[in-house]
Amino acid sequence: MALKIGDEIPDFSLLDQSGQCRSKKDFKGKPLILFFYPKDDTPGCTVEACGFRDKYDLFKILGARVCGISNGNEESHLKFALKNKLQYPLLCDKDNILRKLFGVPKFLGLLDGRVTYVIDSKGIIRHIFEDLINGPAHIKEAISVLKDFQN
Repeated sequence: MALKIGDEIPDFSLLDQSGQCRSKKDFKGKPLILFFYPKDDTPGCTVEACGFRDKYDLFKILGARVCGISNGNEESHLKFALKNKLQYPLLCDKDNILRKLFGVPKFLGLLDGRVTYVIDSKGIIRHIFEDLINGPAHIKEAISVLKDFQN
């Protein structure tokens, strides 16, 4: 069953592109933008990842952390992060365990979906945005919701 607004995110522990273990508790205390993307180094995913990169300073000003997730391995994520100068963690969800826990759907039953979760400082989902095609919209949505947190 897919997680929904108001649900607490599940516990998780995944390696990032640098081999560092990241878990739910590492992100407590600040809002978290968690974006699931289909695959490293594809055109749509690159546009989305670079959009988060380009607005990273604004996310920091808004007090949030950013984290991308796909089923790529450490090597794939590291190449993708270095190539695109990404300054945030990319989590390796190799067996799609976290994707399944969140209930991120597959597009047409085949392609991994693109979904962004805005999570508050207590680990509660406050906003969910799903759009496979329009990666840049994920960044705009996340910024808008974070600004609403401050009001």
